[in-house]
Amino acid sequence: MTQEYIESVRKQFEYYKMLGEKTIAQLSDEQLFWKYNEESNSIAAIVKHLWGNMCSRWTDFLTTDGEKEWRNREAEFENDISNRGDLLAKWNEGWSCLFGALDSLNASNWDTIVYIRNQGHSVMEAINRQLAHYPYHVGQIVFIGKMALDKKWASLSIPRGRSQDYNSEKFAQPKARTHFTDEYLKK
Repeated sequence: MTQEYIESVRKQFEYYKMLGEKTIAQLSDEQLFWKYNEESNSIAAIVKHLWGNMCSRWTDFLTTDGEKEWRNREAEFENDISNRGDLLAKWNEGWSCLFGALDSLNASNWDTIVYIRNQGHSVMEAINRQLAHYPYHVGQIVFIGKMALDKKWASLSIPRGRSQDYNSEKFAQPKARTHFTDEYLKK
């Protein structure tokens, strides 16, 4: 069960990473740094926050508190990323840290208590906490992308008016066990 759970959450994280990347790829450099208003975050700020959280939570995941002393959460929301390259570097560094930690998990360390801000979590609780957190922010990235692109937005899921066609295609195929196949992640 442990390995099956890890594989399942990895697919979930990969799916949300893909949604963020497909959104970022559609946007101009200027749109990555656009804010609706002063109280809003740009996509760049959200990426920086995800990077800071991921690096803090997943570095030495099993042995140190997930809120590292070196993390400066407040600075994560400052718009100081200057270009797409820097944004993508932070994006990839954060996700690499997460996937590296997931890859280190096995039955022998599964029962480790993981601390986040000095509060103990089972490994599964700590993973689930982030599996709720990261999609929340990826959803913000997608929403900002849709606002910025308006009618030029290329749907990341089933386009409007295509639900019936999509369902007909799916039900014409044999039943499949998993819902996040490699084919689905490539969309």
